[in-house]
Amino acid sequence: MLRRLVALLCLSALPLSAQQRAPERAVRRDIPMTNMIKRAFAAGTRDSTGRPGRNYWQLWMDYTINARFEPSTWTVSGSETAVIHNHSDSAMHSVVLRLDQNLFAPNVPRAEQVTEITDGMIVTKLSVNGEAVDLEPPPVVRGRGRGAAAPPPTRPFVTGIHTTSARITLVNPIPAGGTGTIQADWNFRVPRADNVRGIRMGRWGDTLYQVGQWYPRVAVYDDLRQGGWDTDPYLGPSEFYNNFGHYDVHIDAPAGWVIGSTGVLQNPQDVLTPTERERLSHALDSDSTISIVSANEFGPGKATAGGDRLVWHFVADTVGDVGWATSDRFVWDATRATIPGKGPIPINIMYLPGHAQAYSQGGPIARHALEFYSKLWMPYTFPLLTMVDGPEGGMEYPMFIMSSAGASDHETGHQWWPMMVGTNETWYGFMDEGFNQYMNILSRDDRMHQPANLNGIGESYGRISGDEREAPLMWDANYGGPMYSFQAYSKAPMMLSALGGVVGDTNVWHAMSGYAKAWRFKHPSPWDYMFYMNNALHRDLGWFWYYWLFTTDATDGSIQNVRTSGSHTLVTVRQDGQMPSPVVLKVEFSHGGPAIRPMSNSRIEGDTAFVTYPVDVWFGGSKTFTADLNFGARKIDRITLDPFCRFPDDEASDNVWPRSAAPKVAPPTGRGGGRGQASCPSA
Repeated sequence: MLRRLVALLCLSALPLSAQQRAPERAVRRDIPMTNMIKRAFAAGTRDSTGRPGRNYWQLWMDYTINARFEPSTWTVSGSETAVIHNHSDSAMHSVVLRLDQNLFAPNVPRAEQVTEITDGMIVTKLSVNGEAVDLEPPPVVRGRGRGAAAPPPTRPFVTGIHTTSARITLVNPIPAGGTGTIQADWNFRVPRADNVRGIRMGRWGDTLYQVGQWYPRVAVYDDLRQGGWDTDPYLGPSEFYNNFGHYDVHIDAPAGWVIGSTGVLQNPQDVLTPTERERLSHALDSDSTISIVSANEFGPGKATAGGDRLVWHFVADTVGDVGWATSDRFVWDATRATIPGKGPIPINIMYLPGHAQAYSQGGPIARHALEFYSKLWMPYTFPLLTMVDGPEGGMEYPMFIMSSAGASDHETGHQWWPMMVGTNETWYGFMDEGFNQYMNILSRDDRMHQPANLNGIGESYGRISGDEREAPLMWDANYGGPMYSFQAYSKAPMMLSALGGVVGDTNVWHAMSGYAKAWRFKHPSPWDYMFYMNNALHRDLGWFWYYWLFTTDATDGSIQNVRTSGSHTLVTVRQDGQMPSPVVLKVEFSHGGPAIRPMSNSRIEGDTAFVTYPVDVWFGGSKTFTADLNFGARKIDRITLDPFCRFPDDEASDNVWPRSAAPKVAPPTGRGGGRGQASCPSA
């Protein structure tokens, strides 16, 4: 193998004394601790239990938003009041605002193309605790002396108002334990996205609008970042990190335009017809899908109540955001999901008439996802789920997804992370997209009525490891580079497949369920996840987390030699990569003959034995390990290293003895980390 040749060349270049002294590889076994997690540990907000620390805190937000939708000008305008509850132990001298609509403005950094350049988000009024904020402050002029301080401001002012991350500098700080009130007026043009899929905020012509990340949001202020505020810009691919709070939202729209949104509709009697309200009353009766608005019920008095304009009132509690969509051509279906310990909740599906076939399975897939993930991790908390058609075919908000039917399992999965477990998906995409991709594999297998099979996924990373374009999982995914999708989506399923190979898949699921419940409606970091899993699995997995999260290394195992002496068979295993893994051997015996004598670290299944040696065998620094198999006199026909294909390997053909029995290897598949080894048995 190329890696082995390079290692040998490097070793041969060393003086003989250095070759004798140096271990073949030094296995790192601890979890690196960066400055931000050290600060949190010192403050007692987080600790090595992996649970929230005794001094854990987070902000709470109360939003009141009044918006007006005007299809004739393609605009959304609004006014909002956002109350910040500062539960931290320090005063806030500034407030950071998220203005994601500025992604569409000219001269703004972006990591993906947009469909139309607009004026972005235009903020016309801004105040803090009643004090008007200067929206266009003059440039700060510093004194001639090096490091001279600018004079203190006499009124609050904002910088970055034309970017996606603006900062209000306060004259009067928001005290620890106190509150601050932000008031804002704003407007933007919804960007055109005709015949396009994959844009989070956009419109199809003049008839369907998807509206997300659409109001000035207060950024997260947490215990991890120096200065508290999360200031990563919104670049497009990496999505968001939000505070939890209460939302009271009014949307003023022309009659005849049906609105689906995060939250519970508070005034159906004002915006829906009596017929629609009567139909909705039966949505929870069975798993069948019923029609609320049919393809021939458009316009005021049919799709909605009559009149000129209607105000839709939605309320959502303990959510991090609100998204909505509207159309004057929406077909509206409804069904239900039954949540363990909670009972039935409604699922709304809204789509254009020509897309009826594409959305025919949307309700059943979303139902299965809500019920399956509720059992796998923890019960779905929210009171409903709404799925809408439109330019974006796969995007998530609390209890609201912009999704095709094909993506509905994945987008529904996001209701667990980041909607209930508030991960920072901008920075650590693997804790959001990656965990979701992993559980989508489990959901798919369950939907097909077959056992969960994660074999082959972990091994497939070995054919990607070493690509210079790949960023480690702990690298800020906002700057993940050309392999962002692999970093955010694909690698975590590979990692969790490998973890299942170490501790067992069901143990992984049980531990992750506990992690989800411990951090429900809180903000875990990767260290919280790592430490929680260590404690839940009763294992020191520092070596595992280090190599999977902080490096791009692989295992690259192989069987080097097999020799037999009497009843003993000595199998020499080599790992050429820097990442260690347990040694798992599948030993296949000839049919008939003496009984197979079990070993203490083996499992016998008919004429086959599975033998496991813990990862500890590598901690001494050697790259080779000799397994002494003593199963008695029965003849061994074949030995396979890593038979379930869980550990990263770039060449599986050398995992089999004799070599003539080596299987053919299929390439890794899909952004979700497909089963790359066709010969791996089902779990």
